[in-house]
Amino acid sequence: MKKCIWTVLIGTAILLFISACGDNSNGGTADENAENEEPAVLEVEFDLPESAEAGETVELKATVTYGDELVEDADEVVFEHWEQGNEDDSTMVEATNNEDGTYTADVSFDEDGVYEMYAHTTAREMHTMPKKSITIGDGGSQESENGDESQDASGHEHGDHADGFSMDFAQSENVSSGKETDLTVQLQMDNEPLEEANVQYEITNDDLDIHEWAETDETEAGEYTGSYSFEEAGTYNMTIHVKNDDGLHEHEEHEIEVN
Repeated sequence: MKKCIWTVLIGTAILLFISACGDNSNGGTADENAENEEPAVLEVEFDLPESAEAGETVELKATVTYGDELVEDADEVVFEHWEQGNEDDSTMVEATNNEDGTYTADVSFDEDGVYEMYAHTTAREMHTMPKKSITIGDGGSQESENGDESQDASGHEHGDHADGFSMDFAQSENVSSGKETDLTVQLQMDNEPLEEANVQYEITNDDLDIHEWAETDETEAGEYTGSYSFEEAGTYNMTIHVKNDDGLHEHEEHEIEVN
């Protein structure tokens, strides 16, 4: 009788051991698998016609996704548009939430020209702002002989910031692919360091199908540093997003050449 009991116990122990090994071979626990998953990214597909006539109604449409999920409850979707070369004279239009992951607004432009616009989108504690342009009527160039007037000699573009606010990005001269690069920006408000802000770098490269975010830490008062490894050589677009609890919401665009 005792011999039978020991046989059953040993057999049970072997089965439990095999089961445990099988669980480990499937990739570990659920918590470990969750840690290994790539974080989801907020994406916005911004649709509008390439051209239209003056006075014609134009639909602006943003389709918002977070990973594979359609975002039906974005915190904010606002379209900002301006005539090329006059970003400081922009118009903000709040989108209608269609509760299916799409957000739309109707606009019209009274005069011929090239108009640029952002789809400012905030959801899942992230912000992104894809940029598009539309030609109205015969269009017309608002660019100077040396390129877009909204760009300065350092290769970045920006409109007017809020009163008293300033942003100084430390552009690296030699950025190599495959290596961690420190990205540092200094922020001031009324000539004092702007502390405790939420600063993120949005990095895109359409040719390489890259759209990623780099978080920052406030390493000194008003100085925010994050790191990012550029996968391949090329020209990357980077938008610095700045927000704080007082309602400040600023951005500035830069181009980064990677060797």
